[in-house]
Amino acid sequence: MRKLKHHFILLFLLYISSASQVFAQSSVPLESITSLSNGLSEQVITWRRDFHQNPELSNREFRTAAIVAEHLQSLGMEVQTGVAHTGVVGILKGGKPGPVVLLRADMDGLPVGERNDLPFKSVARGEYNGEDVPVMHACGHDIHVSILMAVAEILTELKDDMPGTVKFVFQPAEEGAPKGEEGGAEMMVAEGILQNPAVDAAFALHVSASQQAGHIGFASGPRYASVDDFKITVHGVQAHGASPWMGIDTIVVSAQIINALQTIVSRNLELTEQPAIVTVGSIHGGLRSNIIPETVEMVGTIRALDTGMRKQIHQRVRAIAEGVAQSMGATVDVEIPYSTSYPVTYNDPELTAEMLPILEAVAGPDRVERQKPITGAEDFSYIANQVPGFYISLGGKPPGVPEQEVAAHHTPDFLIDESGFDVGVRAMAAMAWKYLSDHGSD
Repeated sequence: MRKLKHHFILLFLLYISSASQVFAQSSVPLESITSLSNGLSEQVITWRRDFHQNPELSNREFRTAAIVAEHLQSLGMEVQTGVAHTGVVGILKGGKPGPVVLLRADMDGLPVGERNDLPFKSVARGEYNGEDVPVMHACGHDIHVSILMAVAEILTELKDDMPGTVKFVFQPAEEGAPKGEEGGAEMMVAEGILQNPAVDAAFALHVSASQQAGHIGFASGPRYASVDDFKITVHGVQAHGASPWMGIDTIVVSAQIINALQTIVSRNLELTEQPAIVTVGSIHGGLRSNIIPETVEMVGTIRALDTGMRKQIHQRVRAIAEGVAQSMGATVDVEIPYSTSYPVTYNDPELTAEMLPILEAVAGPDRVERQKPITGAEDFSYIANQVPGFYISLGGKPPGVPEQEVAAHHTPDFLIDESGFDVGVRAMAAMAWKYLSDHGSD
C-alpha cells in the first residue's frame, strides 16, 4: 500500500511538471520557431559578419538601414524608413486580431579601433564630432540587428496563425547622437513609433560578453540606470600664481566641489534601496603653471536606478557646486543634463513574470539567470517608460574562458561567441508570440 501511495505521488508530480511545461508553451508554436531558427542559423552569422565588417556611427547607419529595409520589404511588410534620421520600422500583421508588440534592435557602432584578428575584422573609418576615427561594433549591435532580421523572417512565415501585430524597430544612435543632433529611441518615440497602431508591450535584448554563450539574463524592475551628464563651470578671478591672494582660485574651488560631490552618494542617499554614482570624468582649466585661470570646466556623469534618487542627486549637485563656490567667493554655472539624458530602463514586473516560463522553455531552466541591475544606461528606457517593457541579456562568452579574461564592451578587443545567437532568435520570437496570444481576444 505504501509503495502504491509513493507511486501515485510520483505520477502526480510528473503530471504537474509536464502540465507546467505544456502551459508555458501551449500558446507558442515553439517547435516551428525552433525549426525555422535552426534553418536561419548560418544566415544570421552571415548577416552579423557583414554588419560587423561594415559598422556605421550614430545617425549614419545608411548601409545597415538599407539592408534591413530591403529584407523587411522582401517579406511583404509595410516598411517605414528615415525614422529619426536612419531608423527603419517594419509592421507585420498577423492573420488573427490581437494586440501590438514592438521588438527593437539598435544599429550603430562606436568610434573604436578593432584589435581582434578576425576574417571579418572592421577596418572602417568615420567622422565623429569633426574627427576622423576608426569604427567598430564594440557593443554587439551588429548581432542585435541580425537576430531581429531572423525573427522577422520567422514570424512572417507563421503570420497566418499569429494573433496580432508586430512592429520591428531598427533604431539608430543608441550610443548617443553626434553633437548638435537629436536621435535614438527618444527621437523615434517623438516621431510616433509607439502609435499607428498603438503598441501594447515592447521587448529587446543585448548581448553580454561576460555571460556564458546561450544563457539569458533578466532582472525585474530596474534593469539599467538612468544617465545624465553634467557640466560645471567655475568662474573666479585670474591672478599670478605667485600672488594667489589677488585672485579667486578656480582650481582650488573646483577641487573642493569634486570632493564634496562624493558625499552625495555616501551621505545623502538611502543606499539600502538602490545604488547610485556621481563621477567627474574630466576637468580643464589654465594654461601655465604660474597663472591661476579665470574659469575651470568639469564634466561628469550621474547614474541612478531610482527616479526619486535621480532627482535628489540633481538637486544636490547644484546645491553643492553653488554653495562651495559661494563660500570661496566664486560663481558657477551648472548644466544638468549637459548633452545626454536617459531615464531608468525598467522591466515591468508582471511582464517579466509572464515571460520567464517561455524563456526557460527556449534556453533551458538552468540557462535563465536572474541578474543584478546594471549601472550602464540604455535608451530603450524611452520606450519602456511609455509601454510595459522587458529587456533581456544574451550571453556571448565562449565556453571555458574565465570571466576576468573577457574584454569589456566598448573596447578594441570586444568579442562575442556566435554559438548562442539561435537562443536570442528563439527568445525574441517566442516572447512576442506569447504576449500576442495571451493578451488577444478569444
